[in-house]
Amino acid sequence: MTSAGNTIDDEDTFKILIATDIHLGYLEKDAIRGNDTFVTFDEIMKQAVQNEVDFVLLGGDLFHDNKPSRKTMHSCMEVMRKYCMGDRPIVFEIISDQAVNFSHSKFPWVNYLDDNLNISIPVFSVHGNHDDPTGADGLCAIDLLSCAGLVNHFGRSHSVEKLEVSPVLLQKGNTRIALYGIGSIPDERLYRMFVNNQVTMLRPREDEDVWFNLFVIHQNRSKHGATNYIPEQFLDDFLDLVVWGHEHECKIAPVRNEQQLFYVTQPGSSVITSLSPGEAVKKHIGLLRVKGKKMNLQKIPLQTVRQFFIQDVTLSDHPDLFSPEQPKVMDKVMAYCQEKVEEMLEEAERERLGNPLTPEKPLIRLRVDYSGGFEVFNTMRFSQKFVDRVANPKDILHFIRHREAKDNIKEEGLDFGALLSRPNSEVLQLRVEDLVKEYFQTAEKNVQLSLLTEQGMGKAVQEFVDKEERDAIEELINYQLEKTQRFLRERRVEATEEKIDEEIRQFRDSKRNTAEEDEEVQEAIIRAKANRDRSETVRGDDLNLSDEPADIAMESDEESISAPPVRGRGRSSRGGRDQSTSKRGRGRGAASKSGRGGRGQKGSLSSPLKNKSIMDVFQASTQRTSRGNTSKLDAEEITIEDSDSDENVSFFKSSRTKQKLTSLSSSKRGSQSQSQSLKGVCFDDDDDEVDEFDPFKGSRRQRK
Repeated sequence: MTSAGNTIDDEDTFKILIATDIHLGYLEKDAIRGNDTFVTFDEIMKQAVQNEVDFVLLGGDLFHDNKPSRKTMHSCMEVMRKYCMGDRPIVFEIISDQAVNFSHSKFPWVNYLDDNLNISIPVFSVHGNHDDPTGADGLCAIDLLSCAGLVNHFGRSHSVEKLEVSPVLLQKGNTRIALYGIGSIPDERLYRMFVNNQVTMLRPREDEDVWFNLFVIHQNRSKHGATNYIPEQFLDDFLDLVVWGHEHECKIAPVRNEQQLFYVTQPGSSVITSLSPGEAVKKHIGLLRVKGKKMNLQKIPLQTVRQFFIQDVTLSDHPDLFSPEQPKVMDKVMAYCQEKVEEMLEEAERERLGNPLTPEKPLIRLRVDYSGGFEVFNTMRFSQKFVDRVANPKDILHFIRHREAKDNIKEEGLDFGALLSRPNSEVLQLRVEDLVKEYFQTAEKNVQLSLLTEQGMGKAVQEFVDKEERDAIEELINYQLEKTQRFLRERRVEATEEKIDEEIRQFRDSKRNTAEEDEEVQEAIIRAKANRDRSETVRGDDLNLSDEPADIAMESDEESISAPPVRGRGRSSRGGRDQSTSKRGRGRGAASKSGRGGRGQKGSLSSPLKNKSIMDVFQASTQRTSRGNTSKLDAEEITIEDSDSDENVSFFKSSRTKQKLTSLSSSKRGSQSQSQSLKGVCFDDDDDEVDEFDPFKGSRRQRK
């Protein structure tokens, strides 16, 4: 195989447009940068039409948000319908079992073979970490495009313990491509799968050596931690080209891995989402030509990407200009920084000449190292001078200071005040699970986790923040409490505090970095979603039971707080007009717990976590957990009944958990009392595996 030379466009040559990390909808509400992603996506799809490609291959993160706005979805579908539909014939065919390649879809076939659609340029895409499947149904934004017939979504995984990748087999003339794909999976989990030899790449049974093996992956390529990335050496050596998504720095020129003997291309993002040096590299997409086992990748520069310039300034490197002891040194530093910004603006203006597609206002970032006794100045006042000339006036300056001696991380705490004072662009890059892990690494011994692991807690907090699963943290704590109680009962631990603490510590440590840890988080998410659905159902039932529109009073899960009396029109009962003034006043405003006893009385709706912060949820769960003595673990039980299938599990809560939830059923007899009941929630997820003929055989390499 070669990556050089010109490949003639003929009936045997595949032409594929490659792009990754488009991030549609990024900063869509920004007055200046709001349309950047949509304009660039339009340019990418226009390049596909102009170059008459066979199909477009996307490497994940088509959307920036897990739940894109209507504007983002509309703009995406508008561009795809504009460029991907038409009468142009498709000159390649799919010879693999499409029911296996697109098994997750209700329409398990490629979109251009659908009789109801007229597709001229198919789009194949894996999902990224920004638009990954979530919820009990496991749906993502790309599934909406797939159902609409605009995108062919492949690379889905159904198991958290093992992964079997079946390729999409494409043929054009005498050229055959085996297209492999893995959508975004948490790096630690995928790393563990590779180490345990649980990743299998299926290969065609016939003529293995004639296939061009193209692989699309969306994971960390650079090392962010011990297991928080995927080494290239983990990938199979029969691959020919790897398209690596998720990394935003453009390294689109194929680089040969001398150990595995395949090439890796990293197209990078098409929009600047962080003001870092990696984003300052010129943005490109790739035009890949494949003929037989030979390939050629042509770089296509993007013209509509906003310019970005970044410079570093170290004040201590210029003792001839200023020193901390000089009077009015801050004014001199400000003037020097202003000069540097002017230089970058002039460079941006020179590069923009002759290219009308480039946005007028560039992105500018000046990183100032003020180590050595210097002080910072007001960045907002400085930025006011460039409001009409740059696209990011609030983030132009970034002050940094390097420590002279690195302190022991265990002896210093995590300064959340300094964290929140960072620029918005930097805060957006922080990973929630990393913050949780760093917090507990630096926290004192008396606030360390005893039941949960740092990784499990971090994932639950991430679900709370990113995907609005408000009950994820509480349900994870409750679920882990149940498992620990069962574990201690089975072990018949001696009822002493020291013995119990030791057993709990061993039980927690045994789950670190295992599949069980991931399963606990998934179970907590399922429970949280069930609680949300149940509360919505109860709310709807309560509203339907009242004669008149009711004022809904929100309550906490700890205690009920009655609203202050408000004088209203309604009567507190149907008994007559001779009611006291106090009863008339409470008719509309009091948060009474009675049902339909009075015409003016309104029912209260319990919604424990509707408006709570992360710390409120964590503290509330901790307070409830600490009420009982540790040695009396039988005071609260959760009964779990397992059916024959592992997927069908019914949960029935009792004891204190049962008292927290109220059923807002109202009696028609006009009684002031209300019966409370709790219904069990049953989750049915039938994943029946059907044995079908598999034209592939497994290829698994043993690694040490």
